Amino acid sequence: MPTHATKGEIRRAVETLFEVKVSAVRTANFLGKKKRAGRIMGTKPAWKKAYVTLADGQAADLLEKI
Repeated sequence: MPTHATKGEIRRAVETLFEVKVSAVRTANFLGKKKRAGRIMGTKPAWKKAYVTLADGQAADLLEKI
């Protein structure tokens, strides 16, 4: 998931892919960790995690849709 995805875009994507009703979306941004390769310091890319809450009575069967 790109770090620039908004909550609305995440909601629409989950509802379209899994055919469920989303009641809430929470997001958290994480900075990339620093990694060393010999004398060269590098950084892993930053990423975003989304916590999606489904409406009552909804369930997403993850293995069927992949």
